[in-house]
Formats: sequence, structure tokens, C-alpha cells
Amino acid sequence: MIWQLTSYWRSLITPLFFCLLLQPPQTQLATTTKPNIVLLMADDLGIGDIGCYGNDTIRTPNIDHLAKEGVKLTQHIAAAPLCTPSRAAFLTGRYPLRSGMDAINNYRVIFWNGGSGGLPPNETTFAKILQQQGYSTGLIGKWHQGVNCESCNDHCHHPLNHGFDYFYGMPFTLISDCLTTEPPEMDREFRSKLWLCTQMIGLVTLTSALARLTGLISVSWKTVTCLAGFSLLFFTSWFSSYGFIRYWNCIMMRNHEVTEQPMVTERTTSLILRESISFIERNKHKSFLLFLSFLHAHTPLLTTEKFLGKSSHGLYGDNIEEMDWMVGQVLDAIEREGLKNITLVYFASDHGGWLERQEGKRQLGGWNGIYRGGKAMAGWEGGIRVPGIFRWPGVLPADTVIDEPTSLMDIYPTVVHLAGGVVPQDRVIDGRDLMPLLQGTVQHSEHEFLFHYCGVHLHAVRWHQKESGAIWKAHYVTPVFRPPGAGACYDRGFCPCFGEGVTHHDPPLLFDLSRDPSEAKPLTGNTEPLFDIVIKKIGRAIEEHRRTLTPVPEQLSFYNIMWKPWLQPCCGTFPFCWCDKEGDNKLADL
Repeated sequence: MIWQLTSYWRSLITPLFFCLLLQPPQTQLATTTKPNIVLLMADDLGIGDIGCYGNDTIRTPNIDHLAKEGVKLTQHIAAAPLCTPSRAAFLTGRYPLRSGMDAINNYRVIFWNGGSGGLPPNETTFAKILQQQGYSTGLIGKWHQGVNCESCNDHCHHPLNHGFDYFYGMPFTLISDCLTTEPPEMDREFRSKLWLCTQMIGLVTLTSALARLTGLISVSWKTVTCLAGFSLLFFTSWFSSYGFIRYWNCIMMRNHEVTEQPMVTERTTSLILRESISFIERNKHKSFLLFLSFLHAHTPLLTTEKFLGKSSHGLYGDNIEEMDWMVGQVLDAIEREGLKNITLVYFASDHGGWLERQEGKRQLGGWNGIYRGGKAMAGWEGGIRVPGIFRWPGVLPADTVIDEPTSLMDIYPTVVHLAGGVVPQDRVIDGRDLMPLLQGTVQHSEHEFLFHYCGVHLHAVRWHQKESGAIWKAHYVTPVFRPPGAGACYDRGFCPCFGEGVTHHDPPLLFDLSRDPSEAKPLTGNTEPLFDIVIKKIGRAIEEHRRTLTPVPEQLSFYNIMWKPWLQPCCGTFPFCWCDKEGDNKLADL
């Protein structure tokens, strides 16, 4: 009898045992091991430029396939409509004004590698927490969060001081000055103000010197010398706009070392791709975080000859298709190393496409699909609604679409929790862990309100009314489009945040994005019975939000964004900075 029972249980257990043995080992690992994390971020990419988001003329098969194998977010929102503040929010999980990384003036991004502003050292990025959890962390590509504070080698804002073990790329951002064939694009207003300051300080210096020599006024030579120094500094900053920008801003670095000054743009794409694949190969036997921050599709649209003339949308389309190919190369490397099922891959853009960037009638700055507005506009959807795609086979469902408000700031708590870390408890974290939503264990985003800033000026607020499914959005300030009705500020290059270039709305413009995602028809008290209730609810949320804000040093103040020669990264003898340490390296035919 005992023998019969034993045989019976053996007959049940043996097939079960063999079934367990036959399970794919990587699928098991995906649920029990800290995943590798690969974050892919495009620059200035419009949500309407990607096939899986509705574009049927630009070919993006690799990004589309990534969405097919994973989860696509349709309401993924940037915390700011420009590079520097948006990326600061992405790295910290906090609205950029909490770290002083949004502007009170018209200078809304970092302008110089030799400026003193940048992501403060006391901010804790997700890379720093993952580094503490034993991850190898790497940033390849664009940084744009500052370099130095007080000397040319203190590197207080550098990626290696913010949790990255390895950095290769541009500490700044692509600008037209990086190409000798393009006209310079440094901000004209910035130049004119610098020149005005130079003239004023120069005049005061000359007057003081004459007064000292004639004895009419008692002025010390020390004062005259200080004024002359300031005059020289302002003049040099102004003059650099016409002479040295390419050498001072268009540089490449490996860790703390300048490797190209100026960068050799013909090989930048190949080097960034090679470095990304090399990082994956070097770290395949341990957990790693790779943040591949593309230079595509920011103007001046660096595109290799292999892709020129290949798309039906001119140079911009060529550039997007090349970036998609780069995405495919990285995904192939992940699969080739057997890491696909233990790697979370994320693709997004830092904000919307730049509508004002045109050459004649040719659009060079992207397309935002059905959404109104674009880059630099914090309220309209076109400036802040971006692609958001996640893939993790065996953990996240495939071919899934989630139509819930989410934020780039959500990446912070999501990857920190996946790595076994804890988000900082001594500060406000505005992001929310996305894993429950991505896996389908909850149906709604944790975000009830999202606040849309232009610099430090609150332009709009989004309220997700979960019980009804409505997504209300109130615009308190909107840019004045020039020419009128154009949908952008073509006469400025960017829409402003304040002053004569904006309109204040009282009562605010109200839209229900669930019914009107293009923000075409504002609601009123006559057309929407809930108008007053919604406006009051959002108003109370603004009051509560503002109580969480505390004063911090302004990283984008005029002084901090001003070029300072003693902070300039330089390879060689300043001011004649030049080197090419990649020239002897043989590039693989990627």
C-alpha cells in the first residue's frame, strides 16, 4: 500500500520536475534579479515623428518593434519644455524649480561649458542611488547639466559627480555653431545685453581712470582695475559668440578628460554608438544602468552620409531614421549578449519638437502630431507630450497601450525601486513608481495633478479626475503666437514665458483632453456645467503645491549662465584649446 502511494506521487512529481527544468532560465531571472536598465532619450523629438504614434512617412521600425514587444504610454509628459530643466527633472524625479534648474529670466538653459550653473551637487540622481546598489552606471551622449562651479577642474556638476561611473559625450548640447557650414545661433538678446554691459562698464572704467589721473574724484587704482577686469570679462564673453564658441562649447569628453576640442562631427554618431555597445559588453556579467542620451534630433541634425537622402522628409527625416537604426543596434547588442529578458528598456524624448526651427519652407525641428504647440511652450501639449515606451519581456505585457497621465519624473522612483534602493526621504519627489501601472496591477496613474511650468512661471495645470476619466487642463498663461494664428513664435526663435509675449487668462482656458486632445475648443461656464467646480479644484491644488516649494539658489541666473574663462574645460593651452585624441582610433563599421 505504501509502495503504491509512493509510486502515485512519483508519477505526479516527475513530470512537474521536468517542466520546471524546461522553463527558459532568463524568464525566471527576469522576475528574481535586479534588471539591467537601458534608458534611451531623444533630443527635441516630436511625438508625431514616430510610427507607433501615428507617423506613416518616417520609417522607425526598431522603435515601433520596441513598442510592439512592450508598453506604450500615450500621455507621457515632460516636466519642462526645454532641455536643461527637463533633463534635471528626469534625473532627480523633481520639478526643476525645486533644484533651481529653471529660469526666472529669458535664459532658460545652460549656455556655456564655462558657466557656473548646473545640477547642484546636493541633488541625488537615480544614477547615484543605483551606483550605491552595486550597478555599473554609464552616460553616453548629451549632458547639458553643467560642468564646473569654481575652477576648470572641480567638475561639481559633471556626470561623474552625479552617480555615473562612466561618461562619454557632450557636456553641452548641439548648436549650429558646432558646424562651420551653419550660421551661429547663440541668443541674440544675450549677445546684445552682454555688449551693452561691456560698453557701460567700459565707460565707467574709463571715467574712473581719468578721474583718478586728474585727481577730480578719489578713486583707488584697485577699483579701476576691478572695473577693467569686469569690462574685459564681459567683452570676452560677447566676442566669444563670434569666434570661440565652436572650441569652447562643441567638445567631447571621456570621463573628466576632453578628447575632442572642437568635436569632429563627422564621426560623433559612430563614436556614441560604439561607446554604448562597448559599455553593454563590458558590463554584461553584472547589473548595469546605461543612459544613452542621443544628440538626434536636435539641430543642426548631424546625420551620416549613409542616411542622407533616405527619407521622404528631407534632412530631419534622415536624422530620425538614423536614430531609429541606432536604437536597433543597441537592442541587437542586448539580445546578442543574452540580456534581453533581464533588461528594462525605456525610450522617450526630453520634450516636443521645435516648430520655429525652419530653413525656408523646410521644417527642421520636428512634428508634434495632433498636439498644439511645441518646444519651449510649457502649457500646450505639443511642447510636453512625448513618446514613452517600456520593454521587459516576461515582466511587462507585450503590445499594450496605457492612456493614463505619466511623467518623465516617474523614471526616478521606478528604476530606484527596481534596483532595490529607496528614494530620498529628505526632499519632495514628484515622480511615481510606474511598475504597478505598467504591469496592470492598478488601472490608474498615481498622478492626480501635474503642473506645467515655463521657467518658474506656472502656465498650466492638469487634473486627472479618475472617477470620471476626464483629464482637465487649465491654461493660466499662453504664448502669443507670431504671426498671429501661426501656432508658434517664428519671429523669436522661442516663445517666451512672461512679459508682452504671453497672454494671462482669467478665468483660465479649460480643456478636457480626454475629449479634445488637440486643445482646439476651450470650455466655458456656458458649455461645461462643471467649469466652476473644476477651476476651484485646480486652484486649491495649486495652493497646496506652492506650499511644498522652498527657495533654492538659481542655477540659471544671469551670473551663473555667463561664460567665465576660469571655468572653461580646455585641452591644451587656454584660450587656444584644441585636441583630437580620437583621431588615431579606428572606428568599427557600425
